[in-house]
Amino acid sequence: MAPVTHPLFQPARLGPVEVRNRMVKAATFEGMARDGLVSDELIEFHRAHARGGVGLTTLAYVSVAPEGRTYRNQVWVRDEAMPGLARLADAVHTEGAAIAAQVGHAGWFANPRATGGPCLGPSRKFSPSALRFSRALNEPDLDRLLADFERSARMLVAAGFDALEVHLGHGYLLSQFLSPWTNKRRDAYGGDIERRAEFPRRAVRAVREGSLGRAAVTVKLNMTDGFRSGLQIDDAVVVARLLQEDGSVDAIQLTGGFTARTPMFLMRGDVPLKELAAAEPDRLRRLGMRLASPWILRGWPFGEAFFRPMARRFLQAVDVPLMLLGGITRLETMTSALDEGFGFVAMARALLHDRDLPNKLAAGSVTSSACDHNNRCIVTMEHGGTRCVLLDATQARSAQ
Repeated sequence: MAPVTHPLFQPARLGPVEVRNRMVKAATFEGMARDGLVSDELIEFHRAHARGGVGLTTLAYVSVAPEGRTYRNQVWVRDEAMPGLARLADAVHTEGAAIAAQVGHAGWFANPRATGGPCLGPSRKFSPSALRFSRALNEPDLDRLLADFERSARMLVAAGFDALEVHLGHGYLLSQFLSPWTNKRRDAYGGDIERRAEFPRRAVRAVREGSLGRAAVTVKLNMTDGFRSGLQIDDAVVVARLLQEDGSVDAIQLTGGFTARTPMFLMRGDVPLKELAAAEPDRLRRLGMRLASPWILRGWPFGEAFFRPMARRFLQAVDVPLMLLGGITRLETMTSALDEGFGFVAMARALLHDRDLPNKLAAGSVTSSACDHNNRCIVTMEHGGTRCVLLDATQARSAQ
């Protein structure tokens, strides 16, 4: 057991805000924002995580524009969303935690059937989600998107959010600019990594401007896309250095994987193919999932803190605080990560399994999560809201 005097359990600075400890609830799409608005269920989801003891909980994937969503039930920032966002922030603060919003745009991976908007990306690309080719963003599009990032940041800060996490990972729009697989542009936004990073850097600076110095600005950055023709770690290190030079970020959360190519790279563990196919209501998409599964749903074996070896490269490259993510389950791993130089530890599945895990770790009643990484939690996203199926089974047995 780590002593409660260990930095893991002590207050820490994150830009202009203080969080009560260094444990972060990483963004996991909740599936609880009906019509793109905060629901009571979504508020209770994050209130419970705050009550469970995390220092910072993250509202997953808040789109800066209506056409940037991958699901209909995702929040997008607009006037109608403000009352619910404020209620959510207040609920988390009442429990003593801070709250972040993960802001981004899905680019060509967005689902026009959910948004009613166009399918846009850095370059023309066939989208398996939209089942159509995207249109390459032009200069007016890019200017509008930068304004959307800044406007969204201002509104989220006004709603009471303490941190803004800009999504530069997992194959969403800003990640698409960074990846040579999706960015084939020949203008100032395509080519070598400095050019491919130009628009993402401008977007992060827009969020920094919109934060008004009142909220921390962090990024979720891919270290690698997980396939040969995608973003590789050497280029990702360059991006981290450029962000540090810009002075635009207060922390970097390190991740990997590309949703349209290597979704399980960022999960590791079991691949719930049968459950995913059964849960897909669209017959054509269900067939496509089964046919493409050997390539898209390839599995990677789980190992605790599986991103840690790659993340160490960034410890040597930048001074910006780093958030370690990726299958962190044991207290020993969390404390050693901080001792090694990481500023925060971020968890997702471990906290879905037990929202009270931080309090239990601090009290010494447990030393690790009991999550078995079966990954069936991802099947629940659009079916009643993201939850741990192990808990569902336990509750069902208790009710008998």
